Amino acid sequence: MTGARIPPAEPPYSESFTAALARLMPAGVPPLLLFRSLAVNERVMGKMMAGGLLDKGSISLRERELVIDRTCWRCGSEYEWGVHVAFFGEKVRLTPEEVRGLCSDDVEATPFSPREKLLLRLCDELHASATVSDALWAELAKEWTAPQLLELLALAGYYHTISYLTNALRLPLESFAARFPSP
Repeated sequence: MTGARIPPAEPPYSESFTAALARLMPAGVPPLLLFRSLAVNERVMGKMMAGGLLDKGSISLRERELVIDRTCWRCGSEYEWGVHVAFFGEKVRLTPEEVRGLCSDDVEATPFSPREKLLLRLCDELHASATVSDALWAELAKEWTAPQLLELLALAGYYHTISYLTNALRLPLESFAARFPSP
């Protein structure tokens, strides 16, 4: 990888991007390279942020992060995976074994609960086939409501898009971010 394909926006930022950063980034933390890259086209940046699902939704923060991390791993987006593990891993109490499990082909060998393994399987099926089998859907429907299932599907799809962006733009990894575990 030789660096980002599109140079990211540099300060001074526009008023609208500065306002967006105030909503997106913790105080004192520099803007992520992804956000600065999207800011090259503020319309795209605005639409992507409007479609984000990082607010309080109908699923738990831990479930949200499991879906995001598994989806990003499946898509090979070490950039986004690493940012989420760094920012949210501790908040959702991910153990080192669970972090490794997020990057394991064998869902059943991971340390997650049976309910959480369903989320990993959902991400795997969506990634492999862009759909969910009837058998898995029946299992998911026993654990989550229809509104929650819609949120899970949208979340996985959104992070496919984010992964496409980070990978296609060849964004260098953030210095603070986690790295994929060694095989």
